[in-house]
Amino acid sequence: MSNPPNAAVTPASPAAQPTARSLTVMLWIVATGFFMQTLDSTIVNTALPAMATSLGELPLRMQSVVIAYSLTMAVMIPVSGWLADKLGTRKVFFSAILVFTIGSLLCANSHTLTQLVLYRIMQGVGGAMLLPVGRLAVLRTFPAERYLPALAFVAIPGLIGPLIGPTLGGWLVKIASWHWIFLINVPVGIVGCIATFIFMQDSRNPDTARFDIKGYVLLVVGMVAISFALDGRTELGIQQATVLVLLILSLACFVAYGLHAVREPHPLFPLDLFKINTFSVGLLGNLFARIGSGAMPYLIPLLLQVSLGYSAFEAGLMMLPVAAAGMSSKRLATRLITKYGYRSVLVTNTVLVGLAMASFSLTSASQPLWLRLVQLAFFGGVNSMQFTAMNTLTLKDLGTGGASSGNSLFSLVQMLSMSLGVTVAGALLTTFTGLIHKVTEANSLPAFHATFLCVGIITSCSSWIFAQLSADIRSTAKKTDPSERN
Repeated sequence: MSNPPNAAVTPASPAAQPTARSLTVMLWIVATGFFMQTLDSTIVNTALPAMATSLGELPLRMQSVVIAYSLTMAVMIPVSGWLADKLGTRKVFFSAILVFTIGSLLCANSHTLTQLVLYRIMQGVGGAMLLPVGRLAVLRTFPAERYLPALAFVAIPGLIGPLIGPTLGGWLVKIASWHWIFLINVPVGIVGCIATFIFMQDSRNPDTARFDIKGYVLLVVGMVAISFALDGRTELGIQQATVLVLLILSLACFVAYGLHAVREPHPLFPLDLFKINTFSVGLLGNLFARIGSGAMPYLIPLLLQVSLGYSAFEAGLMMLPVAAAGMSSKRLATRLITKYGYRSVLVTNTVLVGLAMASFSLTSASQPLWLRLVQLAFFGGVNSMQFTAMNTLTLKDLGTGGASSGNSLFSLVQMLSMSLGVTVAGALLTTFTGLIHKVTEANSLPAFHATFLCVGIITSCSSWIFAQLSADIRSTAKKTDPSERN
């Protein structure tokens, strides 16, 4: 866990005060690192069929490539801030870029699906540390009056990365090959390592508390066990009895962490956070509502390519209405919350998001292009409003004391739900395609229809969580980190 930015920190060396030029370069370094991390969370989605063909795999069995990256980031987020406090921000950020770059190079040279998954895990280890450590470096280097504009600058590339990822991935597959999805990170990573070594100020916290290794292990085992339980049956052929054991193990680990956190003086995530109603409801709502939102960037490009015959580039272009509508609707969410309150907006909008997802179960090859674009734009708009409302609700009442641990736990839940979203979507898709004797482009559409319908139902049902809010909660109590509003 990282400490609040105003905690006592010690420079790693008695360097002079940073110049305006070095501060500007440092902002660009952190922003670029955040862009690389978020870009790689979506850029592979449109390239999965091309990867499958190259590696001799089925396109509908490639979800582990996405899961490996997001689950690894969820696992590594809790330890990244503590490492920066203990070892120094510059050293850890430099290491994060280096590991991410080497992982990208190895991904591009993978010859089997197993190799690609292992190297994506390596990518995730580096990627998980880029934003938390980079943000911590900014907070400790910039004067207080420049915090907000600095964090806003860092946040913008992080918002752009996931939006252009599918289109960029499809374009690279069209003009070159899927390998370049990873190779483009290499020159950026090399420049980033050099710039970090020269320009980034180094600081560490001498009063860093002992890392809660027991609590960390319990959470990691719980997250990995539930992921394997959901995905292992379909992709690894794990038997039903083993799946049941993994689910029980996951539940036991989460319960054990709760008992541990009560006794531990400095737990990884204090249970007192859950006494804040808006945080606990927002966190649980994020976890379950984002399962559907995490599944859609994986499912839509697959649907377009496998069942409707789109090329990777065409599938990527079809994701642009989702991104454009998402950017346009963010301000609308704030106005609606101010007027109607969080509960009304979130309950209604969660159902709308679920219906938008379920509407893809009506997709057909004869569907007019204009109607498909409207459908994608509608989903992008309501999905973006959902993120804005959920995120501000979760963080609004944390206050200064719980900001550090609350933000870290929130980031963990975001990445875990993305992983679970692809895991659930892959498991459903594999189950439904298993009911078909021989999967072809012509007959795979019913399996997608059933999967979209199930994902939509799961998302709509999560509206019950937000119904537990008080009706009079309307405005944020404090300003939140802009980089968290994704």
